[in-house]
Amino acid sequence: MLNCAGVPLWGNCAGVIFEEDLKMKKLVMIMAIGAVAVSLAAGTCFAEKIVMAGSTTVLPIAQKTAEVFMDENSGVDISVRGGGSSVGITALIDGNCDIADSSRPIKDTEIQKAASNNRDPVAHIVALDGIAVVINKSNPISKLSNKQVRDIYTGKITDWAQLGGKPGKIVVVSRDTSSGTFEAFGELIMKKEKVIPGALMQASNQGVAQIIAQTPGAIGYVGLGFMSGELKPVEIDGVMPSNETVLSGKYPVTRPLFMYSNGKPQGIIKEYLDFVKSPKGQELVETQGYVGLK
Repeated sequence: MLNCAGVPLWGNCAGVIFEEDLKMKKLVMIMAIGAVAVSLAAGTCFAEKIVMAGSTTVLPIAQKTAEVFMDENSGVDISVRGGGSSVGITALIDGNCDIADSSRPIKDTEIQKAASNNRDPVAHIVALDGIAVVINKSNPISKLSNKQVRDIYTGKITDWAQLGGKPGKIVVVSRDTSSGTFEAFGELIMKKEKVIPGALMQASNQGVAQIIAQTPGAIGYVGLGFMSGELKPVEIDGVMPSNETVLSGKYPVTRPLFMYSNGKPQGIIKEYLDFVKSPKGQELVETQGYVGLK
């Protein structure tokens, strides 16, 4: 169809839309869609992401340092989840995270599995920690020996009266086997002896702390960062768990805390790990109740 000037029309004369107008509108629409796409890309493609997983003991350190690091680096996104040291190391080996948080050293078997997956876990010590043996606040016991704790966890001692306390069954609470704290406790206290089958196995420090706080006859163990007024720590071999006794080496149940990268860290992962180990990062470690590196 032609109009009076002989120009082709789309539609009828009542609502004239010229072909050139239509082409222009299509062009404007394409440009608008392109601008949206570029805008979306700018919000995602340029964001640098770090995924961390593992130890619930290291979790408060990871969360706090990640929060501050992201505040200071607006283009960085760090996700942090727990699950236990073994879970984190497995995730690193399988390529499902960038950093594995662990409250124990990596095992030889895990190193071998990593090598078979072309992965190379590299350890970074980020803090020191003491494993505090804790009881309910109502319990009058204040001191235990390393051997007494071991005898409780192997079932040789079953009643608080055997330790000079009020008569009552001892409720044994432990971390589960995926926990690095369980592994460290096994080496430092249990001397490779097995925890009794009836122990209440918990997946997190917080789970242990909650049971101890609510159960008068309970005994458990947590990292220093999970100490609170709801728990009563006991002396082990005459030494109370604290930042000072851990740093001095006097407290017998002490261990380093780790973050593992795949190979020598590069880019934003290196920047984050350097931040954690920096004076400011170590101040944040101490605000979470752990012992900073000196």
